[in-house]
Amino acid sequence: MGARVKQASRLKSVRYDIRGPVLRRSQELESAGHAILKLSIGNPAPWGLHTPEPIVADMVHNLTDAQGYSDARGIYSARVAVAQYYQTLGVQDVQPDDVLLGNGVSELICMSLQALLDPGDEVLVPSPDYPLWTGAVSLCGGEAVHYRCDESQGWQPDLEDVAARVTPQTRALVIINPNNPTGAVYSRETLLGLLEVARRHGLLVLADEIYDKIVYDDAKHISVASLAPDLLVFSMGGLSKTHRAAGFRSGWLAISGPSHRAAEYLEGLQLLANMRLCPNVPGQHAIQTALGGYQSITRLVQPGGRLYEQRHHAWEKLTSIPGVTCVKPDGALYLFARLDPDLYKIHDDEQLIVDLLEQQHLLLSHGTGFNLPTPNHLRLVFLAPVDVLDDAIERLRRFLETYKQ
Repeated sequence: MGARVKQASRLKSVRYDIRGPVLRRSQELESAGHAILKLSIGNPAPWGLHTPEPIVADMVHNLTDAQGYSDARGIYSARVAVAQYYQTLGVQDVQPDDVLLGNGVSELICMSLQALLDPGDEVLVPSPDYPLWTGAVSLCGGEAVHYRCDESQGWQPDLEDVAARVTPQTRALVIINPNNPTGAVYSRETLLGLLEVARRHGLLVLADEIYDKIVYDDAKHISVASLAPDLLVFSMGGLSKTHRAAGFRSGWLAISGPSHRAAEYLEGLQLLANMRLCPNVPGQHAIQTALGGYQSITRLVQPGGRLYEQRHHAWEKLTSIPGVTCVKPDGALYLFARLDPDLYKIHDDEQLIVDLLEQQHLLLSHGTGFNLPTPNHLRLVFLAPVDVLDDAIERLRRFLETYKQ
C-alpha cells in the first residue's frame, strides 16, 4: 500500500461551519429520502427570486464574444460601470483601472488577503462575521482577531473594543456593512469611528458591501470609501444578492484612496489576478446592464415588497416564541435570533442545529459558526415565501418546547 494522502496542515485552523458538518448531515438525510426545509444559505434562486430578464438577456447576447480569456482584471465595459457606480456614491477617485472583477466577492476576499498577509499578521474581523473572512485569513497564514459587535446597540461595532484589539501585527480592518449575519446597517458615526482606528494605525480597510442595496425602512447604507478619501479602501460588491444572480459569480473590488502608498501590494494583487487568468467572462457581461437603469431590488425592499414583508412577518413569528428575541434587521436577508440562556441551557449550538435538523427536518445555521463566542444564537434566512416561513418557525417552536441538552 502507498502512503496516505494527508490534508495540508494549514487547513487545520480553517473553519467554515455554515457549510460544514451540519450541511453534510442534511445531505445524508436527503439521500435517505427525507425532504429538508433549508433556510441556512442566502441563495435567492431556489425561492423564485430570479435574476431580472434584461441582465440575463444581455449576458446571452454577449455569449459569442465571451469564449476567450478577458483582461485579467475583467472586461473594460464592466469595470467602467463599477467605477461609475462608486462615483455616484461619492467615491470620486475610482477609475476603471482601479477595479478588479472576480468570481464573486469570495474570490476577491481570498486574493486581497493572499497578497497582504505574512504568517502571524493580524486582521480585525467583526464578531459575528461572514465566516469566509475568518477562514480566508487563517488560510493565508494570518490570525483573525475578532472585534465585538454589540447586540444591545443593534449589533453596531463596539469602537472601544475595536481600538483595543489593534497590535503591531495588525494589517487590515474588515467592515461588513450591511452585516451578515445580523442585518445591522452601520451608522455614519460608527463608520467614522472605525475609519479613525484604521487611520491612526495605518490599516487597509476591506469593506464587504455585497448587501448595499438591501436596506429597509429608514436605514441608509453609506459607502465607507466615500467617508475616507485619505485611506486605502477596498470596496467589494457584486450581483449575487441585489440582482439575485448568485450563480453568475459576478463580483468586483474597487480600490480608492492613496494607492501609490501600496504599489508593491497592488502589484502582488495583480500577480494573483494574472495567475487565475481571468474571471468568468459571461458573468462579467451582466455587470454593465445590472448597474445601469432600473434597479429591481428597490421594490422588493420597500413596504409591500416581497423581501420587506417576509422580513417583518418572519421577525414577528420568530420573536413570538417564548425566550426568543431578535434585533430586527435593517438590511440583508437574515434574522439572527437569540435564545434566552435562562430558558434554553445550550452549551453546543451546532448540536442544537443538528438535533433540529434530525427531529424537524429544518436546516438553520448556528451562531458560533459566525465566530460568535456564545452558543445561544441561530440564523434564519427569510428568502422563502410567507407560508414556508410559517412552517419553518412552527417547526422551530415545537422543537424548542421540549429540547434539552
